[in-house]
Amino acid sequence: MRLYFASDQETLRAHRLLKEWNHEDLLSKEQYERLEQETVSELRTTNVFLRLVLLFFTIVAVAAATGLFFTLIDRGFSDSATGTCFLVFAVLSYTAAEFAVTQGRLYRYGIEEALAICSVAFLCLGLVSLLSGNSHHSERAAFFVVSGMGTVFSLWLWHRFGLWYAFAAAMIFALFLPEYWTPSHAAQRSIICLLYAAGLVCVKAIRSRHRFDYLEHDYSLAEAFLWLGIYLVLNLKLSAINTPSDWWTKTSAGSEFGATFYWTTWALLWCLPPLILTRGVRLKDRFVIAAGMITTILTLVTNKPYLGWQRHTWDPMLLGIVLVAVAVLLRRWLAQGQDGVRHGFTAANMSAKHKHAFGVASSVFGLLTPHAITPAPQQQSPKFESGFGGGSDGGGSSGDF
Repeated sequence: MRLYFASDQETLRAHRLLKEWNHEDLLSKEQYERLEQETVSELRTTNVFLRLVLLFFTIVAVAAATGLFFTLIDRGFSDSATGTCFLVFAVLSYTAAEFAVTQGRLYRYGIEEALAICSVAFLCLGLVSLLSGNSHHSERAAFFVVSGMGTVFSLWLWHRFGLWYAFAAAMIFALFLPEYWTPSHAAQRSIICLLYAAGLVCVKAIRSRHRFDYLEHDYSLAEAFLWLGIYLVLNLKLSAINTPSDWWTKTSAGSEFGATFYWTTWALLWCLPPLILTRGVRLKDRFVIAAGMITTILTLVTNKPYLGWQRHTWDPMLLGIVLVAVAVLLRRWLAQGQDGVRHGFTAANMSAKHKHAFGVASSVFGLLTPHAITPAPQQQSPKFESGFGGGSDGGGSSGDF
């Protein structure tokens, strides 16, 4: 059911590994040239910058074409007619995305991704227009249908195209499903956690069959997203970000939740990070380990607001000192192992992939904040000395003459 053949994606994966090994001088020139001929793929790829540019301009072109369509044939369409047009656009966008892959052989090229994204947007807009124009459907029912279809279709795009952000979009759509079933915030969070936990069980079961192929990366990222999603839903204090005054006072944000639910979530917030880290270390999974580290930091940050203790301005400084100390001790502990390795982990950089990632991040940061890195030259206005004579560049003498 996947759009790309397994052999093509395995070839791309092997080619990426080959480039990393060559960058680290692990292969001779003859070995690299011979292996490079064996890892040639028919799929068309591009670099990350051109991919983002094509993604952006394709979305702009589709949006402009849609706006032009409604401008030219504006005849006072009803909501149902407008919704039908949006659904037709969704079908056309999805068909174009499939065509770009099957005929154009595009892979992470930006164009097919933009068309897939537009198909989700058109689907949601079409359903909203259709259901809002139907008096038999309540607003909550319409919202539930849109969220449900958005979840299902995003999961389909993740499975069909392998787009990691489609899985994240499906999780976001699923956040709005429980509002149709119950008005209780505690029950809504519990239902969302159950949905994410069910997805986690499914991903873990399927992932065990793909530990050493190209799908391992996709399922690893999906599992990390689900762990993070469960944690963020359970952390009630992260909902108070819009009201920062609650973070710096002793006021409790648990008034809308029962005491039992409130303190149960507090206990779970301390149990989840060790569980996630243990899972990531056991699998040697970088994404799951990163999720465990993020949840650990968030637990430390939100513990004081949970307990109703007053926060101080020096709290971030103390947290930074603790994190730096833990990083230094962990690095030294790994370095003291045999050949700098302990239980399959090392503090040394073994791959050029991360160097490339840091290089890309530095380039993006430089583009976004050029003046923070290279200050703009400042022009100083000439200063003239007070007195009877001319200035330094004038024809008269100085004021002291």
